[in-house]
Amino acid sequence: MENKKVLYISQEITPYLPESEMSVIGRTLPQGIQELGNEIRTFMPRYGCVNERRNQLHEVIRLSGMNLIIDETDHPLIIKVASIQCARMQVYFIDNEDYFHRKNVLFDNNGEYFKDNDERTIFFIRGVLETVKKLCWSPDIVHCHGWFSSLAPLFLKKAYRDDPVFSNTKVVYSVYSECFPGTLEKSFPKKIKVDGITDKDLSMVKVPSCVNLNKMAIKYSDGIIFGDNKTDKALTDYAEELKKPSIGHHPEEGYIERYSHFYDRILNTES
Repeated sequence: MENKKVLYISQEITPYLPESEMSVIGRTLPQGIQELGNEIRTFMPRYGCVNERRNQLHEVIRLSGMNLIIDETDHPLIIKVASIQCARMQVYFIDNEDYFHRKNVLFDNNGEYFKDNDERTIFFIRGVLETVKKLCWSPDIVHCHGWFSSLAPLFLKKAYRDDPVFSNTKVVYSVYSECFPGTLEKSFPKKIKVDGITDKDLSMVKVPSCVNLNKMAIKYSDGIIFGDNKTDKALTDYAEELKKPSIGHHPEEGYIERYSHFYDRILNTES
């Protein structure tokens, strides 16, 4: 299939964050897929450590201004954008003063995970999907990277399944070994629940551990990519149990075409 529209929802992208396996893929994969003749959109959180001046971020006024309600509290959604000139690629940033203006990514200076990481990931995913709706841009594939994007498959398959922007969208989820310790807040399932999402849908995250979030993402995705070679065996076994189309860890050379062929395979598979 040619001229695919691919939406990337990434936990981290270099050069905005330090290089890691995930952030490098977040940077090079969209560029490579675009250079194959496809149309892309790329999103990540605007963590407080992202230097706006150095990276030339600016607010997109026409996309900002919406409020998202999480746990009965309104949170303003701000959209910013920057360009990676050498790649001819734009990156959209989801921003909010309450969630993303601290100078750390997911944990504080003492190495403790932020208590509100549950609300931060909810805000991020809902912010991405609402912004794509505003863009009136219907992706063929949504490719999610990292546990911070793990709610996207659930929202797309349940809360947004009847929305014309996403009604024909297939979801690919990349599982990485990077995760969080313990569990998110116990009220996490309640905060996720919106129209279209039932208690049964949320049963997998009654205990909101990282493994369980990843399992839920696998369940609601159409295809799985194991993004590194240290994936928890419980997750590879679960994907196999559900008979999800999947591909394993890849060598750096040639992986973009391999992913592109995987997208085609997913698009040609009946849901």
